[in-house]
Amino acid sequence: MEIFRLSKDFPKEERYSLTDQVRRSSRSVCANITEAWRKRRYPAAFVAKLSDAEGEAAETQTWLQFAVECEYIDREKAKVLYSEYDAILGMLVRMISDPASWTLPPNK
Repeated sequence: MEIFRLSKDFPKEERYSLTDQVRRSSRSVCANITEAWRKRRYPAAFVAKLSDAEGEAAETQTWLQFAVECEYIDREKAKVLYSEYDAILGMLVRMISDPASWTLPPNK
């Protein structure tokens, strides 16, 4: 939500490019984690959705870098957000590396 709030101040000419991209990718992280959780009966599907979330988190970091370079976001604020995404990425990698700890046992 912080990215959404910050992106409200991006210039109008960025509405259909950077603003849309950073909002889409940041929202996609959460949505993909939600989908993964609902698919935890199927380890491969669980991991696939978490991998999608990982990609979207990394993409969000890229858009944050662009926003800083375009001077739309303060460097220090972006640094905090970037670090938060680093933490999210770490959690996703751990979950992907050990899906058995997160998925449901197979039906017998």
